[in-house]
Amino acid sequence: MLKDKNIVIIGGTTGLGFSAARYFAGQGAKVMVTGRNTDSCRQAEIALQGAGKAFNADACAEGSAEDAIALCMETFGSFDALYHVAGGSGRKFGDGPLHELSLQGWQKTLDMNLTSLMLSNRAAIRHFLEHKKSGVILNMGSVLGFSPSPQFFVTHAYAAAKSAIIGFTRSIASCYAKDNIRINVIAPALVETPMAQRAAGDDAILQFIKTKQPLDGGRIGMPQDYDAMAALLLSDASAFMTGQVVTIDGGWTLSEGQLPISR
Repeated sequence: MLKDKNIVIIGGTTGLGFSAARYFAGQGAKVMVTGRNTDSCRQAEIALQGAGKAFNADACAEGSAEDAIALCMETFGSFDALYHVAGGSGRKFGDGPLHELSLQGWQKTLDMNLTSLMLSNRAAIRHFLEHKKSGVILNMGSVLGFSPSPQFFVTHAYAAAKSAIIGFTRSIASCYAKDNIRINVIAPALVETPMAQRAAGDDAILQFIKTKQPLDGGRIGMPQDYDAMAALLLSDASAFMTGQVVTIDGGWTLSEGQLPISR
């Protein structure tokens, strides 16, 4: 599906991004993955077995996406698509319910999840326009951007950032459709990633997820649940699709979710 595509994955050395990188390579793509941790970068490059390269970079730093795209061009000969996965929880910085939300928590969470995405999308758009070529961008959202869950997932800055990603994506998709540049969003629910360790280790949350994400026995999503859709959205098979939000949530947005009974 991705034969001869050269793809940059921002946040591609762990979790959803790394799972996608391996899948994309299996679909014929060459991948340039970025990550902040040097050990993760080294391990990712080894695991990709020649189908990809890893670039140590902070997604929040201006210029890092341009550097990754330039390295993709230098290494593989072209740059065709961007998958922005980088982001994270701002809980440790002070994100949470509004009455407890700190200014640092707000700003850090928006930087990690929204500003980093703006920077990578801007770099990709500038490249496509400069080279007068079509291109594809896929952004990572979250069901919390439009389907909140106040008992266990009450991080208001994170929800704001993920909601903003949808508005930002649709706005730029509208602007650059005339240039044959497509931009879409994947919105996952709770997925087994390094960011989800708090939830994955909480029995009460897992009990809630059994009813909130009822598909396949009621479970946390796995990174591989998202790989095929990401590949489809970055491929020519979705050439007539832009500005859309594809929700992959195990039934999250269709279920009330039953809270555990307090004893």
